[in-house]
Amino acid sequence: MENTEAAKNTTTSAPTFASPLFSFSNPGSSSFGFGSGAPPPPPPPAVEVQLSEESPVASASLEPVVVDDSLTIYKGRVSTSDVFGVKDSDLVPGKYEGGLKLWEGSLDLVNTLNSDIKEGRLLLEGKHVLELGCGHGLPGIFAGLKGAGLIHFQDFNAEVLKCLTIPNVKVNLFKESPEGTCTSRSVGFFAGDWSEMDKLLLCGDAEQDKTTSGVTEDKTYNGYDIILMAETVYALSSLPNLYRLIKKCLRYPGGVVYMAGKKHYFGVGGGTRPFLRLIEEDGTMQTERLNDVADGSSNVREVWKFSFK
Repeated sequence: MENTEAAKNTTTSAPTFASPLFSFSNPGSSSFGFGSGAPPPPPPPAVEVQLSEESPVASASLEPVVVDDSLTIYKGRVSTSDVFGVKDSDLVPGKYEGGLKLWEGSLDLVNTLNSDIKEGRLLLEGKHVLELGCGHGLPGIFAGLKGAGLIHFQDFNAEVLKCLTIPNVKVNLFKESPEGTCTSRSVGFFAGDWSEMDKLLLCGDAEQDKTTSGVTEDKTYNGYDIILMAETVYALSSLPNLYRLIKKCLRYPGGVVYMAGKKHYFGVGGGTRPFLRLIEEDGTMQTERLNDVADGSSNVREVWKFSFK
């Protein structure tokens, strides 16, 4: 993607990270199980959020994200103070998981998807797509613009979906033109913790957790054709639930996961490499690194693809 001025303005609206990568509102009380401090509160229940539940807090102004010469995605902007009553914080464990920020990995993922489509490695038309930890929802919106038949957006916070994701989806995918092909039946929005999310999402065979011995060659699992996720692997403690959810919801065989994130997240223990070690230890999936991004504005970022063996 060319570095147009609009794209530059968009990416700089998100934090440019150094170590540590997250600004906690109260660093001494947030640990994700590392070091001292009280544990975070229990996660909110998994719920479906309706398209009609757009919040009045939604941004009235839109900012362009230029993907290439032929495609621009528009996004809103809302503050943590307006939505959560938390000022200038990227993460408050158990309360707010960063969904109102536009993280760099989201744009890395969109660029990689766009490149794979142009080079014939990816077809999105008619596919069932899930974006986990969606926030702004730009990768899922991109999938919709490229013809995905079903797009589900998931975020920890229902407020993020209502204030940001749903307005972004509406402005990009529900256009008043012949090209606007999305309907209320082709998108869905789900909030809650990954440990409970499989009860609501499109899953293959939910009663069977596909582990090393759980996948058989003669068994087909319905599910999402493509799962997208950007900057979801920052907390070490959440990785097992995330991986378990992916295995339950990804179509078998043939489903593909695209993951963008930082190699390491200093201060919270996660990263792409710890997640990849989890996949390797499980032994049911194969991985492929698609892209490295080292632009000096953050820790090294990566985009990976993985699927069932």
